[in-house]
Amino acid sequence: MSLQHKIDFAVILTVDHANPNGDPLNDNRPRIDYDGYGEISDVCLKRKIRDRLMESGQSVFVQSDDRKLDGMVSLRERAESEQFGLGKEAFNSKKSKKEETAQKACAKWFDVRAFGQLFAFSGAKGKSKKDDDADTSGVSIAIRGPVSIQSAFSVEPVSVTSIQITKSASGESDGSKKNSDTMGMKHRVDRGVYVFKGSINPQLAERTGFDDADAEILKGILPKLFENDASSARPEGSMVVRQVFWWKHNCKAGQYSSAKVHGSLTVNPDGSYSLNADATPGLSPEVIEGF
Repeated sequence: MSLQHKIDFAVILTVDHANPNGDPLNDNRPRIDYDGYGEISDVCLKRKIRDRLMESGQSVFVQSDDRKLDGMVSLRERAESEQFGLGKEAFNSKKSKKEETAQKACAKWFDVRAFGQLFAFSGAKGKSKKDDDADTSGVSIAIRGPVSIQSAFSVEPVSVTSIQITKSASGESDGSKKNSDTMGMKHRVDRGVYVFKGSINPQLAERTGFDDADAEILKGILPKLFENDASSARPEGSMVVRQVFWWKHNCKAGQYSSAKVHGSLTVNPDGSYSLNADATPGLSPEVIEGF
């Protein structure tokens, strides 16, 4: 049975001398908008969720190169794998219907039935069009997921600190000559309180099979979003989820709009928060403390 109640959620997280989400088009500096507010993209947040799902034993389709568990070198290889995916026939338009393949993909991979996925693969090359096993037309299967997540933004403008670093050890020299130091830059947010919000749509959940059990798994993942996520840019403990707010409506349509529900939460620059119960009578969130 698919999801029976609309769900809204919000997450408060803190950044302490870390780069929460570097911008590759800006020398990997922490993302900020034109007003100086820090930003963590929704794509970055979904990556964290997928990594935590994989650690908890869930099957995930979009695996990052440094964390993949099956050795597949591309999404297409994973999708068409007989062992880890659905097999090549599932993506052959002559042998399988798109709707059937979409249902199988949703049933197999948590992130597909949660966030959706576009399976867009080019047609086979170097085969005769008379070959019944060949699919020269390619395939494009779009799945719209019920879980939507917004980018995280800081409560107030953040200060970005940049330091110059050097690499004085030689990587290739024979040691006969002293190499000049390699210069570089490292950037961080000294302190920031960020908030991101999301929703789960029961109508879309009906199409992908996302159910109440899946919602509970996601709820359990959010408080430990940055566990086992340390790097030189994000030392262990420098990014922490403080609170998760989980609003479960009493119906599929929702008692209130997501905008009104999210608007009932006010987060202060020091990380404290307040909830306006008068804005959503009869709907109070479950507040889960971070890890």
